[in-house]
Amino acid sequence: MKHYRCILALAALTFGSKAIAAVPQTMERASQRTLVIIKPDAMEQRLAGLILARLEGEGLSPVAAKMVQLDESTLRKHYAHLVGKPFFGDIVSYMTSTPVMVLAVEGDDAVAHVREMIGPTDSSIAPKGTIRGDFGSDKSRNVIHASEDAAAADAEIAFFFNSSEIF
Repeated sequence: MKHYRCILALAALTFGSKAIAAVPQTMERASQRTLVIIKPDAMEQRLAGLILARLEGEGLSPVAAKMVQLDESTLRKHYAHLVGKPFFGDIVSYMTSTPVMVLAVEGDDAVAHVREMIGPTDSSIAPKGTIRGDFGSDKSRNVIHASEDAAAADAEIAFFFNSSEIF
């Protein structure tokens, strides 16, 4: 939304206030939902509230949230693309070690916004100021999962929440 307001202000300064009406409404970033999982290492460090506060501070709103004790069956479905990898057993051990917090958050361009906020998967190379750069320790213990694109977000939200749990 910030970018849209800047475009409107620039149009008004350059072409006068009537130019605002000429700026197409499609320039506005679409409201979108994405899934976030606050992982076991974050739960152990008691970072859930801080992570949620960072998301909200960036204009994202939780529309669904719950604590979940993941099991291998759920992880096989959620991480289906990783099931055959040699490290999948480590993922199962890690992700079942404590309950996790699963959230659906909503906001302008939420998928890309959250991905930018969390930083790269490998926390050891994630920049300071990103969630993983500030709190993660490596590629596995990286405190947070977020949907990689809009299609994944829709599928993951539907997987973890039924429609009555989303507000």
